[in-house]
Amino acid sequence: MDQTDLYIDGAWRPGAKGTRFDVINPATEDVLASVASAEIEDADAALDAAQKAFGDWASRSPRERSEILRKAFELMTERLDHFAHLITLENGKAGADAMGEARYAAEFFRWFAEEAVRADGMITRAPASGARIVVQHKPAGIAVLVTPWNYPAAMGTRKIAPALAAGCPVIIKPASETPLTMLALMPLLEEAGVPKGLVNVLPSENSAEIVDHMLHDPRVRVVSFTGSTGVGRKLLRSAADQVLKPAMELGGNAPLIVFEDADIDVAVEGAMLAKMRNLGEACTAANRFYVHEAVAEEFTAKMTAAMGALKVGNGVEKDVDVGPLVNAKTRDKVASFVTDALERGAELKLGGKVPNGPGYFYPPTVLTKVPQDAACVHDEIFGPVAAIQTFTDEEDVIARANHTEYGLVGYVFTQDMARGMRVCERLDYGMVGLNRGLVSDPAAPFGGSKQSGLGREGGHEGMLEFMETQYISASW
Repeated sequence: MDQTDLYIDGAWRPGAKGTRFDVINPATEDVLASVASAEIEDADAALDAAQKAFGDWASRSPRERSEILRKAFELMTERLDHFAHLITLENGKAGADAMGEARYAAEFFRWFAEEAVRADGMITRAPASGARIVVQHKPAGIAVLVTPWNYPAAMGTRKIAPALAAGCPVIIKPASETPLTMLALMPLLEEAGVPKGLVNVLPSENSAEIVDHMLHDPRVRVVSFTGSTGVGRKLLRSAADQVLKPAMELGGNAPLIVFEDADIDVAVEGAMLAKMRNLGEACTAANRFYVHEAVAEEFTAKMTAAMGALKVGNGVEKDVDVGPLVNAKTRDKVASFVTDALERGAELKLGGKVPNGPGYFYPPTVLTKVPQDAACVHDEIFGPVAAIQTFTDEEDVIARANHTEYGLVGYVFTQDMARGMRVCERLDYGMVGLNRGLVSDPAAPFGGSKQSGLGREGGHEGMLEFMETQYISASW
């Protein structure tokens, strides 16, 4: 196993109180490792280290920062197998899925290596006064990054890379379920040339206390969080006390709409990606399936066959498609959604039963005739359950799709591109996949509307989340 201590100021150290917590393999329920648990004193040490590293890093040329990020991409690409295996061990996802995440995670280093040299400003002339307007973007300061368990590598690199590109130091608080991948990334960043103190990692059992403490330190200027809307609200309240820049990627309740003119094979392929990537444990996962009644029978039959063909097992084993959910709480919540839907009149086409034996497994499940009052229609399932409803009217399905406090991502399948673009524009979501079940891309601005978040990650916008815009009024 890789390092399991805290990573502060370029060194490995135990927590201030010497306490540790266990990381569990969700496929076997065995202990993978014992990891140091950070305390307030450790957070202060990380803040000191980050502040010390800030000035030198911010003053380096964009090209120098770019070359270090590019080296990180190259090193991670060489070690994809190692990171994918570690992701599978602590998160549970199947090997191919874990490899996809590792590759995606590395891409953020490459993308932001290219963006680091493109923090463009401008010089223009004020129309009334004639003064020069000089606009530039400057690094905001220390960024606290709080990452979830569902993408142990990618949710970290999606924040680290733009922060470093912008010139900011970071302190990462990884999820307690999956801290090992982020800790394993630190030697790689050292090798790439990242100066000590610039990136610090604080696993902790006392996550809320540690993060709240850091958000009230005046040296911190940015908080970037990926996770539930409930936790995001709490962090926003804390961030308000110091008026921090917030970047929040929060919960989702993604609708997937299949119109009667859709290519059903394309729709099923897209639906499988949107539903089963990371076993449905993703904020982008398709949560509500709205299928036109003219094609509902065909779509359901093909979707059920595709779900039923997936092999469930330990993700380290060959040819496994579906690993376990991350913990017992998540598995039990998914099972409760299915039970609730069935009690309210839904029909079970596939799965729906917790298997015997160790591990937090739940089988791919298909439900039809799901009623509007079922819990899974209103809350994130975060598991391998496809809940199918039917519709006949375009206006009605748009209204149903938008009837949620969330607005992260939606999916639309139709061969009529005029209809597709019309519907996409009317969906109140930050992202829409049109005839695609995958929207995540380092080159695109990832983020939602309504209570699915603030700000964007990826694209050019992702780096600007870690920068402040400065305007100078000048005469010469």
